[in-house]
Amino acid sequence: MVDVLQNLTNLQYIDNRIDELKRMRGDLPEEILDIETELTRMEARIKRSKAEIKDLTLEKSNLELEITEADSLVAKYEDQQLTVRNNREYDALTKEIETQKQIKENAQARLEEIALQMEELEKSSGESEAKLEETQKMLDVKKGNLDKLIESTKKEEEELIQKREEAVKNLDPRYLRSYERLRKGLNNGMAVVAMEKGSSLGMMLPPQVQVEVRRKNKIIIDENSGRIVVDPSFFDEARKMLNIS
Repeated sequence: MVDVLQNLTNLQYIDNRIDELKRMRGDLPEEILDIETELTRMEARIKRSKAEIKDLTLEKSNLELEITEADSLVAKYEDQQLTVRNNREYDALTKEIETQKQIKENAQARLEEIALQMEELEKSSGESEAKLEETQKMLDVKKGNLDKLIESTKKEEEELIQKREEAVKNLDPRYLRSYERLRKGLNNGMAVVAMEKGSSLGMMLPPQVQVEVRRKNKIIIDENSGRIVVDPSFFDEARKMLNIS
């Protein structure tokens, strides 16, 4: 049973250091993911704005053609009015002139709307592109910081993973399953803890439990936390065996 307790402690000791390395990275991975998501949204907004500007530019060109055509038709109909032979033809031409003038008026009103829309879109798009550039720089900095952290701990983490694989091989599968289940159910991942001055994580253990922990001949589960409690000597031995600072 001493070997089982030692192997469980070794595994916990290794996992503690791996967890510590991950904590060193802090919230950087999540922050980077959030920024990348925001960049995707910003790029989509800019793309939509540019598409709207393109559509409005095409509409503006068509409206300008409409105005040119309306002016041409008005001039044509006015010339024809000078040569008509009766009032009915004159009135018909007058109606056509009024229609073309209305078309021109509507087109000019729409051109004014388009000018305002394009001005707003171009301003918004410009601001978005500036913010996009700023956000991209922020992302590059954070990625750089994360890469440095990963690089600085890469060798140690690889060694820890190898040591963890070795520790897992030395542990009976049923104990390993219990250990992994405990770790998953705990916020800090501490499935195995040392008894310090008769306490487990600050909670005093009953005298009989303290005695059983010191005997090192069976697995002791803390009733309060559900964790495995071991004699501190197991962690001292893990530190020596694994040479993890």
